[in-house]
Amino acid sequence: MDSTNKKWVIIMPIILALVLIIGILLGSKLQNNNYDKKFFIHPEPNKFNTILNYIEEEYVDSVSKSELVEKIIPDMLAELDPHSIYIPARDLKRTNEPLEGNFDGIGIQFNIQRDTVFVVNPIPKGPSEKVGILAGDRIVYVDDSLIAGTGITNNSVMKMLRGKQGTKVKLGIKRKQNKEVINFVVTRDKIPLYSVDVAYMVSEDIGYIKISKFSRTTFDEFISAIEELQSAGLKKLILDLRNNSGGYMNAAINIADQFLNSNKLIVYTQGKARPKNKSFSTSSGLCLNTELTILIDEFSASASEILAGAIQDNDRGTIIGRRSYGKGLVQEQTIFHDGSALRLTIARYYTPTGRCIQKSYENGNSDYYHDINNRYDNGEFSQADSIQLPDSLKYYTPKGKVVYGGGGIMPDNFVSMDTIRLSPYFTKLINKGLMYQFAFKYVDDNRHVLSELSGLSDLIFHLEKENIFQIFLAFAKEKSVSGTKKDIKMSEKLINTRISAFIARNIFNDIGFYPIINEEDKTVLKAVEILKAE
Repeated sequence: MDSTNKKWVIIMPIILALVLIIGILLGSKLQNNNYDKKFFIHPEPNKFNTILNYIEEEYVDSVSKSELVEKIIPDMLAELDPHSIYIPARDLKRTNEPLEGNFDGIGIQFNIQRDTVFVVNPIPKGPSEKVGILAGDRIVYVDDSLIAGTGITNNSVMKMLRGKQGTKVKLGIKRKQNKEVINFVVTRDKIPLYSVDVAYMVSEDIGYIKISKFSRTTFDEFISAIEELQSAGLKKLILDLRNNSGGYMNAAINIADQFLNSNKLIVYTQGKARPKNKSFSTSSGLCLNTELTILIDEFSASASEILAGAIQDNDRGTIIGRRSYGKGLVQEQTIFHDGSALRLTIARYYTPTGRCIQKSYENGNSDYYHDINNRYDNGEFSQADSIQLPDSLKYYTPKGKVVYGGGGIMPDNFVSMDTIRLSPYFTKLINKGLMYQFAFKYVDDNRHVLSELSGLSDLIFHLEKENIFQIFLAFAKEKSVSGTKKDIKMSEKLINTRISAFIARNIFNDIGFYPIINEEDKTVLKAVEILKAE
């Protein structure tokens, strides 16, 4: 044996002994509850991932890292602002559908009454209408599963009836005049979701358009509506953006462009990582000479406020109603590989005068979302002068009109909430949904007679002849809701208008509803008054 080998024979046991001792000492250190934290220095530079990996590997019980992430991300985003949100993969399609302008389904409007799914109306030219499903039909079975009398909900019905385009669903239908269940096989298809609820002429030259959201199809729908109204004599327009929570910014910009002369600033956006981006009007507007009023309220937000702000700041029309919501943040959507999405606030938008109308969210999301309630409690919905804004938020339009930033669009003409006719009896009816229930039942019971009416004017005449208000009072009494003579008298006109409008909607959809309901709408009447005076 040479000398080198002899040395290794001697040294090797010593090395192994030292390694063993160090291992024992290190193990005892790590098992000690008061271990030295330096032993946990991790080479991973991302603390978030380090913690997640450590939990997944070492936590006392089995933990899914992906499930933890799904729970953590929303809480993390809530620390930024109220409108940066995370959308799980299971919810993304449903969340995006209203903005995309369509969904896959069978094409019916339905309502659940007494644990039964009623077809209110099949969508014209939709899959259900094509196979012969009618308004008033009861859906008893879906793919041989009984759904009537099972406590079914709107969400569960939609899950059953919606599905991928081209797939089929079997429906068992009960029809009033038939004792037997009728079976239909419906092939699902693309069903349009319209954002322009209605367009009609209020008078000889005044038109009315109601936009419920700003989707991918809104601009095209608006142009079609304008062209139809212009052919009917449109000279003045009421554009109703009340309860419109927004949507795609470009849709609002394109609609504003229809009313503004060329090279007028519509809106600009700017963020820390996003340079100022200005949007200007072109010379292609269809409504450059159309007198304009825009209706807003406390639920008009985002894209609605962009459109109203552009018109107001360019002295182009009159804004009527109550102060808008106050959302001046711009979100960008990023879709991840698993089908989930992040909508992150990347900029603020500013009206042409330089206003950012985003209301404060410094006190947290809860306070932010309760702002509407606070406005009501402070009397803002009944008195215009209840709103006190500092001079620092004051801006001026080109014609010298004062406008304010810092919390929504202030209307040029304030209209208070209608509370005078809201008797305790009316409140009970609303809370129990009796007016809507009655309207559906009345149409269902009288469908044969009502189907012979030629239009809305015939329906109104028929309802007056029937004394529909007295019939409704009897219905409400059967449902254990009654009121004093004083309360009934106070709300009579309001109730009569609503039940007539709901009946009309069940027959003619929104083109029947809005012309009736708007006859008693203070804000619409104010717009008509202003336009007639111009």
